[in-house]
Amino acid sequence: MLRATKIAEENGIPGVAIVSTGFMKQAKATARAMGVPDISIAEYPGVIPMDSADVLADKVWNSVVPSVVKSLSENTTASAAEAAEPGPRDIVFSGTLDEVQEHFDAREWSDGLPVVPPTVERVQAFLAWTDRDPGEVIGVLPPEFREATVWSVAVNGVMSGCRPEYMPILLGIVDAIADPAFHLEDAGSTPGWEPLVVVSGDLVDALEFNTEVGNMKVGRRANASIGRFLRMYMRNVAGFRPGSTDKGSIGFTFNVAMGENEGAIKDLGWDPVRVDLGFKKEDNVVMVQSAVAISAPVYSGGTNPETLARPLVRYMTGAAGPWNFTAMWWGEWYPLVQMSPAVARGFADLGWGKKEIRRHLFENCKMSAWWMEHYPLAVAGKEVPLADVVARGAAPALYAESDDPQRMVPMLLKEEWTSIVVAGDPGRNQSRIYINNQRQGAPVARRIGLPADWRERIKKTKH
Repeated sequence: MLRATKIAEENGIPGVAIVSTGFMKQAKATARAMGVPDISIAEYPGVIPMDSADVLADKVWNSVVPSVVKSLSENTTASAAEAAEPGPRDIVFSGTLDEVQEHFDAREWSDGLPVVPPTVERVQAFLAWTDRDPGEVIGVLPPEFREATVWSVAVNGVMSGCRPEYMPILLGIVDAIADPAFHLEDAGSTPGWEPLVVVSGDLVDALEFNTEVGNMKVGRRANASIGRFLRMYMRNVAGFRPGSTDKGSIGFTFNVAMGENEGAIKDLGWDPVRVDLGFKKEDNVVMVQSAVAISAPVYSGGTNPETLARPLVRYMTGAAGPWNFTAMWWGEWYPLVQMSPAVARGFADLGWGKKEIRRHLFENCKMSAWWMEHYPLAVAGKEVPLADVVARGAAPALYAESDDPQRMVPMLLKEEWTSIVVAGDPGRNQSRIYINNQRQGAPVARRIGLPADWRERIKKTKH
């Protein structure tokens, strides 16, 4: 709505954006970021999907329309320019550690946890682990459209508690989210998804990632601080702050980074996830994708692969649930299965690899057409017949082969879009399933660029 209003105004057509109460802070912050802080906004009081037709009509005629008329009939004056942001090397504060925390908290530069003060000396230590120029612009990140630079990556890496040698991974992460295919602009949407980082390659062991018991818990510095870094960077550089530019209605906390178990993959004879993504085995790769839901623990057992896969089908179907309708709307859907080495070994011993597991999930994850058509009523205010989605080319024809509301329809769009990462407790038969948010946070991967002497320097950090 704001973008449409801005375009209208730029073409000489007076416009007013209509925004419901819950999105007013986000709208004003977005308008500032778009360079139109004084754009006219009329508030719809309340939550539209919760109002009856009569209540909606009453609010429109007695609240929204008068506000629109008033905005169109009055002149607005440009607001005073906001204070300039500090430069990369400016000293923004001097004080005790406690005073630094209070200063950063007051300006929303922190995620609520204590930060490591990003002194110039600490930032320089991070920059020593990359050959890239500190001033290099990686991209311009919405919603506040700041330049993502190598320098700012180092600053936020320091603040997040990372080690300097993690710098090449941090740069790969920012390269990934700056790619338009990731759709970073949608990271503040109401589902409240969080980004998930997956690291694959021999640097996982070199940097001492936890890839086994409790690998997705805080407790290992590489996993925890790299996961924290991405959310910190999205706050401080991209500009996503809860309650204003980030409208995640409930949300959850940041994910720790997931490292793939290189030894287990080699023992299985499977391709690592980096090869699945189109890279070489000798590469080190980081992938970022959204995670809007995480399944309960999935335990597998049995003496045939179909029985082993049955719980995966059940829990993937449940974790996605009716929210799967967004996959039909946008034509994208990228679930990720984290599978313990024990479960992966069970499949491998029974003759199944990743290809067979993906195909089985693709063919068997289904839900009723009624839920897929009905659930948008609560989200977007109307039911969406699958026949309409097929008619506009967003879904295959098989979704409209019948009008029986109880028919079961597929939940996965392409079998190759399901990622499988081997990690977790080697002594337990458990998996977890991560559901992404359609095209928002689609998986984007980058080869991690390491300085020429990286391996020799890593060895020195161990002593």
